Amino acid sequence: MTVQEKLHHLIEELPEAELHAALRFLEYLRQTSTGADPVLQALLAAPPDDEPLSEGEIAESDAAWEAYVTGRDRGQRLDEVRQALLGEERA
Repeated sequence: MTVQEKLHHLIEELPEAELHAALRFLEYLRQTSTGADPVLQALLAAPPDDEPLSEGEIAESDAAWEAYVTGRDRGQRLDEVRQALLGEERA
């Protein structure tokens, strides 16, 4: 049995609820292998962000993480973030 035949067989066996996810994954594979998505290709080819953090940035990050893990800062709800960023009214 060829690989293509195996794929067809697997698709036939998938539950209906999983077909959309399989389609999206196969489309993703096609796009990444053919270079069809120039934005994705640019992101994949971009160098890593290796700019060092300043001492102040490290201190802020450490303090924020400490506040989160100790429960002093429980974060924000998504609707609160949207309201702050976009000025949306709360429903």
